[in-house]
Amino acid sequence: MSDRDFSNTLLKIKVPMLILDQKWHRLFALGGKPEDVKKLEANENDLLKREAELKQELKDLKKVKENLMASVMSNMEGTSDLVSKKLDDDKRLLEECKERIEANEDELKDIPNNIEEVNRELMLATMDYCYDKLRTNSAEAEEITSWIKDVRVQLKKNVIRKHNREINNKEIYSYMHDVFGMEVLNIFDMQGGEFYIGIADDKPNPDASKDKSEATNDLSNIDLEDVDLDAVAKEEKENTVEEASESEETSERLPSEKETD
Repeated sequence: MSDRDFSNTLLKIKVPMLILDQKWHRLFALGGKPEDVKKLEANENDLLKREAELKQELKDLKKVKENLMASVMSNMEGTSDLVSKKLDDDKRLLEECKERIEANEDELKDIPNNIEEVNRELMLATMDYCYDKLRTNSAEAEEITSWIKDVRVQLKKNVIRKHNREINNKEIYSYMHDVFGMEVLNIFDMQGGEFYIGIADDKPNPDASKDKSEATNDLSNIDLEDVDLDAVAKEEKENTVEEASESEETSERLPSEKETD
């Protein structure tokens, strides 16, 4: 749509009085109103106040006009100087009253159009602000979504690694039990430092709250559909091979060092 067609279409739309709508004010609840919106809002408020003042003033002037006309009619037959002076004053005041009524009515004719014009400008300023905010929020939401996706994938990978460590601990301890026996293990367990056999989520933690425990359990139940399981398994295998290689190198160095001694 061209700018001309857009403008013509807007002219056909009846815009509600924005500053009287609480939902319009809520549009700026988070970020606050920009300066151009504040200025237009103040202008529209001034016009509405002026319109109310003129209407009240017109009402009062018309009452004064009626009283003056009644006074003029009652003093038309008077012949004394005092009555004549009163009549002249009433006629002068009546003319002034008529002029003020005419001026107020002329100003009142223009105010609705002025209010509508300012209100339409306020609509355009509001739309500029809102659509800019929508674009900004969308861009930030996309960034956050990307961050969440990356974190979710890393989290799923770490869940797999965690399970692998737990399984490896069980296997190691089981073989140690078969090789050395429970009596020997009990002795070494007292000197072996901090370790845990089983699922880490089931490990007692007196300092952790129930909610925290539930949150931990939830992490273990994460859907792994987005994780490249083959890549993670390959990575785990490579780490295991590296650890084994380092262990062999250490074993080969030990006899050589003893021979040197």
